[in-house]
Amino acid sequence: MSTTIQTPLPPLATPGVYIQEIPTLPSSIVSVPTAVPVFVGYTEFAEEILPGDLLGVPFQIENWLEYQQFYGFPWPETGLQAAVNDTVAPPTAIVTVNEASRSPYLMYYAVQLYFANGGGPCYILSVNYYNAADAFFNLSDFLTAGIFCPILASKTDITLVVVPDAISIQHTATPDTGDKVYYELMSAAINHCITMQNRMVVMDVYPVTGYLIPLQNIQALRNMDGNTNGLQIQDPANFKYAAAYYPRIYTSVTPSITDPTTAQDNDKLVKVTLQSTGATTTLDTFKSSNLQIYNAVKNYIANNLEFLLPAAPAIVGVYAAVDNASGVWTAPANQGIVMAVDLEQHVNATDQGPMNVDPQTGMSVNVIRSFPGRGPAIIWGARTLAGNDNEWRYISVRRFFFMVEQSIKNAIEPYVFAPNDSNTWTRVKAMIGNYLTGLWKQGALMGSTASESYYVYVGLNETMTDDDIWNGRMIVQVGMAVVRPAEFIILQFMQLMQNPS
Repeated sequence: MSTTIQTPLPPLATPGVYIQEIPTLPSSIVSVPTAVPVFVGYTEFAEEILPGDLLGVPFQIENWLEYQQFYGFPWPETGLQAAVNDTVAPPTAIVTVNEASRSPYLMYYAVQLYFANGGGPCYILSVNYYNAADAFFNLSDFLTAGIFCPILASKTDITLVVVPDAISIQHTATPDTGDKVYYELMSAAINHCITMQNRMVVMDVYPVTGYLIPLQNIQALRNMDGNTNGLQIQDPANFKYAAAYYPRIYTSVTPSITDPTTAQDNDKLVKVTLQSTGATTTLDTFKSSNLQIYNAVKNYIANNLEFLLPAAPAIVGVYAAVDNASGVWTAPANQGIVMAVDLEQHVNATDQGPMNVDPQTGMSVNVIRSFPGRGPAIIWGARTLAGNDNEWRYISVRRFFFMVEQSIKNAIEPYVFAPNDSNTWTRVKAMIGNYLTGLWKQGALMGSTASESYYVYVGLNETMTDDDIWNGRMIVQVGMAVVRPAEFIILQFMQLMQNPS
C-alpha cells in the first residue's frame, strides 16, 4: 500500500516554477555518550565564578587541569613516614604511608587516576570542603540532602557513579561500623541508579579491619559475615545497577604535602627516622642540616612511593578507553590499570572462584589480578553484582542497553503527540531498524544477518490494542541479541592414534 505524504504548498502569488523538497528518509538516531561518570566527594573549594557556586552542583569538566581550576588541590598527607639509612653514603630512604593517619580526601587522586586510564568528560559533585580542623568523612554530607536523587537526576547524560572518598570511612570493631556506613552510602547510590535507570555504580569492596582473608571482605559485602552490614538492596534484580571490584591498588600517584594556604610543601608532615640513632624528627630539619637526607626522602616520595587508592576511579577510566576503542559492547576486562604498581592483596584462581560466582546471594565481585609479564594490576572480571542473572550478568550488556535505551528514547521524543497511526509507526520502526542495523555492522549484535540480531515491533494488533490507541499509547517493542564476553575459554585436547595403514 502506497503512502501519500501531504506537505503544505508555498505561497503561490507569482507565476513560475517552485521547488518543494519532500522528506522520505526516517530520522537518524545518535548514540548517547556511554562513559560519563560523576565523582562525588570532598574538594578544596568549588568555584567557577563566585565562591561556592559549584558546591552541591554537578559540574562537567573535560580534563584534570579543569578539576584543579574549579576544585583545587589535594589535602596534604599527614601519614608519610621515612626510614633513612644514614650509615651509608649517600644515604638511602624508604617512605611509607601510615594508613591510620592518612587523609580521607581522595577525590583529587581519583580524578587523576580516571584521566590517566583514558577517561574523558566527567562530572564533579562536591558535597563539602576539606575540614582543616578535623579531616573526616561525614555520611550526612552525602545523604541528608538526598544528594543522590534530586541533584544528580538533573544530569541525564551521567552513566556511572563513583564515590572515592567513601573508602576512607574508618572502621571500628565495637560497635561494628565502617562497612555499615560504607554500604549504607553505596546502597543509596544504587537506589539512585534504580530510579534513573540509565546509570550504574562502580564501587570498591570495603576493607574491613581484621579481615585478612580476601573472601571475608566479600562476605561482608554480601551480608554473610554475621554482621548484616553489607549492601541493603532488597530486590536481587536491582544488582544489575552496580559493579564491585577488589582489591584496592597501590599506585605511582604522588601524595601531596603542599599546604593549600601557602602553596608550599610542608616538610613538617613527613616523619623521618634515622637508622644510626633511632631518633625521629620531621623532614624540614634536614633541609639545612643534611641536604642529602632531605633529597633522598623527597626523591623517594616523588618517584618510588606506593600510594594506596580505590580502584573504581581507574576502572571507569578503563570503561571510557574500551568504549572509545572497540565499543561499549566490549567487556572492560583483561585490561591493565595505568599508574598501578601493586595490589593491596593478591588473589589467586582458587580465591577468585567464590568471588566471581556466589550461588546464595548472586553478588559477583570482579577481581583485579597480577600476572607475570602482563602487569601488576589486570582487571580479571566483567560482571555486575547480578552474577546469577542470565540477562544482566555482564557489565558490557548492561551498559550497552543503557546506551540503546537512552538513544532511542531521545530520538522518539519528537513523535510525542504525533498521530498514532501507521505513518508514524512506519517512521519509528524504520528509524530504530536503521540504528540497530548500524550497531550490528559494528559487531555489537549477534547474528549472520541483521534480521537475526534484532527485531522491532510496533502497530495495532502487534504491540497495541484499540484501547491503547484510544488512550494515546504507542508501544514499541525492541529485542536485541547482544554479544557477550567469552568469560570461560575451554581448550579440548585429545591424542590421535597413528593410522596403521
